[in-house]
Amino acid sequence: MWRAGAVLTQYPAMDDGTVEDGTVEDGTVEDGTVEDGTVEEGTVEDGTVDADGPGVSPALERVLPRIGGIEAIERLAALSGSDFTSVMLEVIRRRAANQTPASVLRRYEQDRFVRPGQGSARAIRRAEDTLLSCLPDDVEVLTLAPLVPFGAHSALGPVSQHKVITTVRACEVAADPTNALALEAASRRARDRTARLAPVRLAAVQRVVRAQQFPAGFFPHFGLLGLVTAGRDTGSLRFERSALAEQLRFAIRGVAAMGSPQVQIALTPLSDLGERIAAAVTEDLAAESGGEDAEVVADRGRQAGRGYYRDLCFKVNAYVRGERHEIGDGGFTDWTARLTANQKERLLISGLSTDRLAAIRSPAGRG
Repeated sequence: MWRAGAVLTQYPAMDDGTVEDGTVEDGTVEDGTVEDGTVEEGTVEDGTVDADGPGVSPALERVLPRIGGIEAIERLAALSGSDFTSVMLEVIRRRAANQTPASVLRRYEQDRFVRPGQGSARAIRRAEDTLLSCLPDDVEVLTLAPLVPFGAHSALGPVSQHKVITTVRACEVAADPTNALALEAASRRARDRTARLAPVRLAAVQRVVRAQQFPAGFFPHFGLLGLVTAGRDTGSLRFERSALAEQLRFAIRGVAAMGSPQVQIALTPLSDLGERIAAAVTEDLAAESGGEDAEVVADRGRQAGRGYYRDLCFKVNAYVRGERHEIGDGGFTDWTARLTANQKERLLISGLSTDRLAAIRSPAGRG
């Protein structure tokens, strides 16, 4: 049963975080991965104080005199991609030669990026399988690579590069499956005329890593099911209404199938166009008679995601034992429009946390 609910005046950010939220904390240099700060004696130091603006952090300021000053950084940044990779591979080779089994074990025990998650692997797998079984038949499920091209997060959304783990080989570790899915959708729509005739619907389950600081009890790596719908503006908000309603139906089916007795969708219009989309989709969903207990509410007080999404964004909440659990996040972006240099292109993205769903299904952490 669909219901139009009341207005939410305040909405907390998802603890797993969207890529644009959170603070910066550095990682380590392992297996050719280069992080922001410095690594000494197996410890991790903080990097840039202002990740989104100019300036030199205290950690970098301390190191600069030993490497020839800021000019050394500028010369490295000016190198071509292949030349920079060659230099960094040699640096990493020399550093790796100094590692011992004892130092690797010490790093494993101290580095938050490499420690196992504490959720039940079996419960997470069940959550993944449940969500995948709820996808519409016309959604193609992909097996994504764990890496994406360098800049895939910062070039598409207003995301600091400090919030993703960057490698020396012009790649970065995936922080959100929707970025890779958007790249694939844009590639298909740009090169294949047939793909442009109908929306491209892609999904993937991926374990992602984010380098920002998280509250106690949360880990920098977690599982997400990402879903994107890429299409073309056909007028009268037909694409936007259809894509949003389809993704919301899936989210509600999936969360309900995991045992949540009530699902809530919180819509946040970000423009006049978004107001029209929200009103139309709320009306469309309210007219349907589904078996799930679902509520659609307006959340105009939400601040997270503004500047990342355009026109409209939403949250997916599950109510279990009287408590609200934030499960998913999504909205419209201009990524495919910019990737294809075609302003008629439209893209809706969303992600559901498989770790969160597994946790509310198995609150005691049982497998």
